Amino acid sequence: MNKHLQKSQLFQLINAHFKELIREPGVLFWGIVFPILMSLGLGVAFTQKTDIVRKIAVIENEISKNPTSTKLDSLFSSRVQLLSSISHDSFNYSITIPDPQLGNTTFLFRKTGWQEALLMLKRGKVNLILDEKDGKTEYHFDPLNPDAQLSFIKLEALLEKDEIPPVNDQAIVKPLTLTGTRYIDFLVPGLIAMGVMMSCMWGISYGIIDRRSKKLLRRMVATPMRKSYFLLSLITVRFLMNVIESVLLFLFTWLAFDIKIQGNAAALLAIFIAGNFAFAGIAIFISAYTANTEVGNGLINAVVMPMMVLSGVFFSYHNFPDWSIPVIQKFPLTMFADGIRSIFNEGAGFGDILLPFGILTAIGVLFFSAGLKLFRWH
Repeated sequence: MNKHLQKSQLFQLINAHFKELIREPGVLFWGIVFPILMSLGLGVAFTQKTDIVRKIAVIENEISKNPTSTKLDSLFSSRVQLLSSISHDSFNYSITIPDPQLGNTTFLFRKTGWQEALLMLKRGKVNLILDEKDGKTEYHFDPLNPDAQLSFIKLEALLEKDEIPPVNDQAIVKPLTLTGTRYIDFLVPGLIAMGVMMSCMWGISYGIIDRRSKKLLRRMVATPMRKSYFLLSLITVRFLMNVIESVLLFLFTWLAFDIKIQGNAAALLAIFIAGNFAFAGIAIFISAYTANTEVGNGLINAVVMPMMVLSGVFFSYHNFPDWSIPVIQKFPLTMFADGIRSIFNEGAGFGDILLPFGILTAIGVLFFSAGLKLFRWH
């Protein structure tokens, strides 16, 4: 077979796989529309300044039906607003601490017994319980819950002073809303990296396993098609789709949230190609020999789920214990997301992404070579 025919064969395979892909409405929704909707929802949720609402359960005496805390009794009688129990999920009172710079904090109070308060805490309806023993106010909350800790700090200051604390005119708070410091700037590179991983792992790996389980790959043995061309065509089509999805996601967030690429665009393209090749190689390796879709499901989830949770797509992985961070940083998705994020937000260039680029490329070459060697049609 001459070289011209071989090139034509690869082109025809790419063309066939691309047409097969774009004819599926689900591909367009999950690959293009869904990431945009996710970025819109999370971007709006974390970029709009709104009042912070804290829900508190107050233990009342079973005999007198009055709050056991004299401080709270004074607070309820003079400074809180009586609420409609229908519109506020049976919370009885509210008090608001105004803050024009960082947003107001509103406390909703529910007077109840101890057992019901515990049940509300377990269900997440409240994050703190107030009680009084021996004339002292007691705060019951999970010390590992940052929202409960903040509620405790603000409530303690409110109850000790027995008044709503005034805004300190001497303190000047300037919230950081510069490009690169917002949550949406952190989120979008993570979504791009996760989209590439999910697209390769499910689009390539599961697609091959599904074809093999349905005996469709068996029919290709009789053709002059080389398996390397077959696999390369799948990778090429998936890469083109990932480019389209990522560009559309970036354009949308640029228009909606003023996302900017502060670093080298060529370096961004390089790390993007390396990330695609790394996950495509892993996908080929997983699907090289697997013929059962249930087994394939498990293998794919075993790869994507830990990285999706740990690699800092939605929130920083630096919140995990210190001993785990060096391990997490070696995950392909972590290197990929960190590389894109550094170019977007830190102005990184080729020198800064050289190490992750080399590692991701090596991962792609290693797993693709192993997958090609192990690959079977049936």
